[in-house]
Amino acid sequence: MLIQLRIRDFAIVEALELELATGMTAVTGETGAGKSILVDAIGLLLGDRADSGVIRHGAERADLSAAFDLEQLPAARAWLAERDLDRDRECHLRRVVVAGNGRSRNYINGVPQPAQALRELGELLVDIHGQHEHQSLLRRDAQRQLLDDYAGHQALAATVAEQYRSWSRLRQELRQLQQISSERDARLDILRHHLRELAALNLAKGEVVELESEQRRLAHASQLLDTGQQLLNILTEGDDNAIADRLTHSLRELDGLIRLDVRLTPVSELLNAALIQLQEAGSELRDYVQALDLDPAHLARVEQRMTAAHHLARKHRLAAEDLPGLRNRFEAELDTLEHSETRLEDLQQAVQETLAGYRTSAGQLSEQRAAAARDLAERISQTLAGLGMPGGRLSIALEPLDKPTPGGLETVEFLVSANPGQPLRPLAKVVSGGELSRISLAIQVITAHAARIPTLIFDEVDTGIGGGVAEVVGRELRALGGNRQVLCVTHLPQVAAQAHQQFKVEKQIDGESTHTQVLALAADERITEIARMLGGLELTANTLAHAREMVEGALAMATGGKR
Repeated sequence: MLIQLRIRDFAIVEALELELATGMTAVTGETGAGKSILVDAIGLLLGDRADSGVIRHGAERADLSAAFDLEQLPAARAWLAERDLDRDRECHLRRVVVAGNGRSRNYINGVPQPAQALRELGELLVDIHGQHEHQSLLRRDAQRQLLDDYAGHQALAATVAEQYRSWSRLRQELRQLQQISSERDARLDILRHHLRELAALNLAKGEVVELESEQRRLAHASQLLDTGQQLLNILTEGDDNAIADRLTHSLRELDGLIRLDVRLTPVSELLNAALIQLQEAGSELRDYVQALDLDPAHLARVEQRMTAAHHLARKHRLAAEDLPGLRNRFEAELDTLEHSETRLEDLQQAVQETLAGYRTSAGQLSEQRAAAARDLAERISQTLAGLGMPGGRLSIALEPLDKPTPGGLETVEFLVSANPGQPLRPLAKVVSGGELSRISLAIQVITAHAARIPTLIFDEVDTGIGGGVAEVVGRELRALGGNRQVLCVTHLPQVAAQAHQQFKVEKQIDGESTHTQVLALAADERITEIARMLGGLELTANTLAHAREMVEGALAMATGGKR
């Protein structure tokens, strides 16, 4: 639900902040006051094309933002979560259009996003009814979903979609295996040749690192032996100049001194510990020197194996340490190819069985859709007559498809004839914005229980109507507002009187500048505004009484009372 809208320097609005509520909200004002500015601003926030022409004259940029409550919008929350844009139960959209190049900066919950992201998310947040690209009912996939939701086919439609995905996945796997099978013999020969080479080398995992370490040690064995023996002599095995001997002599001298001053005892203890460490290091070094291998033949064998490993690695264009993994992959591929005939048969059977299951479910869905389409079309057509379109009718065409699709075996398209004698045309080709809004209203009224988008905006819904029809339109909008948020731009008092709350758009001319402001009307202010809408330059007691009667009558009817 849209809970807040902020506008700065947009069109002829300098600054505006609105708090929006549930129910039906009417937006009224004199002709030319700019009632559609709110709709245009919301459209821009939902990804409409931006240019510098939307910026208020004299300003450097237009800045628009909106806040939405997502508590009842799981699809929008999921969309945000997939992109790491979720933020508690609210969503904040912002768009800044800069003068000059007309480019815009777009934000979702404070994170910069492309305009396409606004459009995708916008389709889950708001539905604008009129001559507007955000009209979801103009899309065939939305029409199909609406029909399924109306008739309660969601579970069966989900089954059909899942069966299609399974069939498509198996078919792709079958195609790949068939392609592999066509080259099977040649590939088998290549794999077996590669595996013979890898098996002959028989390189173990991690062996390359060990070989490189051993090669370095063997290549420098003489240096290691000479230097190691020199260090051993210095530490423990030299004549009387070995460090261990000199340290032993020093300890004997120190023992004599301790008898004179016991405070030297800690020094003696530290030197004794050092002597023990020195003797252990000498022992380790002695073992190392004695174990050194000076065998040139061993070095040659190590270098020969390293050369073979690097040669084979270059052949396969990978690092030598990756050869054991390559062998495992080749063995797995060889096993797949050697058993491909059996797998091919299994896959072919699985594809046929999955497709048969899909066609059974899709056939059931087609039958149920056909019955639901007749019922829904008839109910919408009856509603159109009460909305000032006598003779108008809606039909739902189900066109069979040659190939399976995730949505079933037919397309769903809403066709409408606005006037008697006119042929049925796709809903997307209805020219009149007023007619399109009323058709959309009829559809929304009949399918209200299946609604997915909680915020509806109706622009030009009352174009070309008046009197009793206008009151019917207002009642239907108010009824939608019982469980949806409805924003309606209207110039008819019969429609405005049915609203739960009302905004008034005013244009103010101050010297050489023009400003528009939007006011939330209190109860008495609503009466005055509706009286103005009833006509006449002066507000008389009669028009005020009539306006009050209309508002009170709408409330009485909504609460089950009598006028």
